[in-house]
Amino acid sequence: MSPLAIARVTVALLSGALFGYGLSLSGMVDPARVLGFLDIASGHWDPSLMFVLGGAVCVAFVAVAIQRRLPKPVLDTQFHIPERTDIDARLVGGSLLFGIGWGLAGFCPGPALSALTTGLTPVLLFVAAMIAGMLLHDRVLAKSS
Repeated sequence: MSPLAIARVTVALLSGALFGYGLSLSGMVDPARVLGFLDIASGHWDPSLMFVLGGAVCVAFVAVAIQRRLPKPVLDTQFHIPERTDIDARLVGGSLLFGIGWGLAGFCPGPALSALTTGLTPVLLFVAAMIAGMLLHDRVLAKSS
């Protein structure tokens, strides 16, 4: 393995570990907390995750500002920025499906993967269903479009 490949894997591993730690520390891996944030109408709304989302937006804002000033990434030859900017039915449908799933289960993909360390059955079932959905998309739906 080349030194560049080792550096990429190391940075990816450290970034993923930091992200997972942040999700755990913030409470994003606790479905009850997430559902408490999403349920505004119950009278028991938990606004604490607003700070997590605000922090994420701040970090993303700084990262995009830095990215725009760099000619290329440190560990790659070019930035891989999506070229499509249109809003179509698949994007809206996928967003709706994501939101419904998040609201029903209290998990989204990143926190669910971090919560795997708990070994709890609902987490394992959610991740299994998520993987099945990804496979279904890649094997069936993506080929038909």
